[in-house]
Amino acid sequence: MTPVLDKAPVRHPVRSPALFRHLLAAEWIKLWSLRSTYWVLGVGALTVIGINVNSAASNADRLAHQAQRPPEPAGIPHRPEFLFDPLHTAFVDPAWQLFMIIAATVGAIALFGEYSSGLIRTTFAAVPDRRAVVAAKVTVVSAVMLALGTLVSGNSFGVTQMLLREHGGLSLGDPGALRAVAASALAAPLCALVGMSVAAAVRHAAGSIVAVIALLLLVPALFQGERYRWVKEIGNAMPLSAWERLVTNPERAHDLGKYPLTVTEAWIVYGAWATAAAAIAVLVVRRRDV
Repeated sequence: MTPVLDKAPVRHPVRSPALFRHLLAAEWIKLWSLRSTYWVLGVGALTVIGINVNSAASNADRLAHQAQRPPEPAGIPHRPEFLFDPLHTAFVDPAWQLFMIIAATVGAIALFGEYSSGLIRTTFAAVPDRRAVVAAKVTVVSAVMLALGTLVSGNSFGVTQMLLREHGGLSLGDPGALRAVAASALAAPLCALVGMSVAAAVRHAAGSIVAVIALLLLVPALFQGERYRWVKEIGNAMPLSAWERLVTNPERAHDLGKYPLTVTEAWIVYGAWATAAAAIAVLVVRRRDV
């Protein structure tokens, strides 16, 4: 009779929870594994810098031509001189509005890209803590966009003011210059977080991009009138309005309209939008089904 041997208990390996640094590494790989990331960020940065540099070069040529112009003969009305703001030349509105949309698009892609490909199921199966996953994604995207924003803002200011050095070009020590550079750099991660929160709610590529453009550009344009104060206050609470206030030359701060936004209020708008966007992304992803 064959003796019955006791079976040894099967020991399953204990899986330790993923550390936050592991999640950061995973999100970093996901972000840069997309070819669109390189193209969007690279082409976008060069386009923004190019628009600002072209504006500075055009202004420099016009100012040089104006300096060489002979004086007007007696009896002929004096032609008005060309006036310009060297700080505004480094932060041309269309260029930075484009950059905001690019930053928001990258933030949106970082989130809805996983949903559209189905990779999000694998991610949550490996790491059930959804809050940690989204927090890691927010951290990586914010860090990358802050670095890009600093690069674009610093180069735009440096190159444009170098071209205007003989025509009143500014340095970082001049009033309002450092604030404008910092505000433009921080606008990139701010808009990326907005794009991420919109993507978490919409979960559709085209829908997310349209919603981001409407939120960042169209809504502020609808609330610019000064007939009713509440209309203007809503417009002042938008990121674009806050950025425009922060990059305004202090010498021109007297011409800000009937209900101006203060510098302190503009920074508060930045902080409130960034905090709300990150919180919305975390809460929506946590509570909705994959």
